[in-house]
Amino acid sequence: MHRLGNVLATCAIVSSGCATDRYASTGTAYLNPFAGSGDNVSYWDGDEVVGQSSVKIDLVHQRAYFYKGDQLVGISVVSTGRESYDTPSDEFRIPQKDIDHASNLYGDYVDPSGHVVMRNVNIKLDPQPPGTTFRGAPMPYFLRIQGGIGMHAGYLPGYPASHGCIRLPERMAVRFFQNAAVGTPIKIIKS
Repeated sequence: MHRLGNVLATCAIVSSGCATDRYASTGTAYLNPFAGSGDNVSYWDGDEVVGQSSVKIDLVHQRAYFYKGDQLVGISVVSTGRESYDTPSDEFRIPQKDIDHASNLYGDYVDPSGHVVMRNVNIKLDPQPPGTTFRGAPMPYFLRIQGGIGMHAGYLPGYPASHGCIRLPERMAVRFFQNAAVGTPIKIIKS
């Protein structure tokens, strides 16, 4: 009986927390697999598998699926573009890989000592303070998809939160980067 009480109390807390989520009103459920014990969705089982690589991104379920041939070898949670910064849905091919990529649009203004003066700026919108330089936001294990949009390691809050990129946990970004060659097909869908 004590265990049932704990389960019911946990459900009540989780349910009440959803009301404050700005995405709760959209009618789309975004689970946060990083809450509590961590990511319980992502896995990789493709090291010994051969076949043509391909990737499918599901924007609704916030998942990336990695295939070798017809075999699913990896699944990763992702965080895609937030409202007004939608990740495009279509079919693409990876034109570029960059292990140490940094944004040329989003980042921080820093002083000559490297201390952040203004955080999370958009260089097109935020005037640069005198004496500062722009330091682009790191996007490690970057797989370019189209224009400035790509897949890379980054912060995953459990819902769409990027400027259009597809963020993955670092351990999964490494696997996708190692196994996707330039030219790998990527299909982005709204299921």
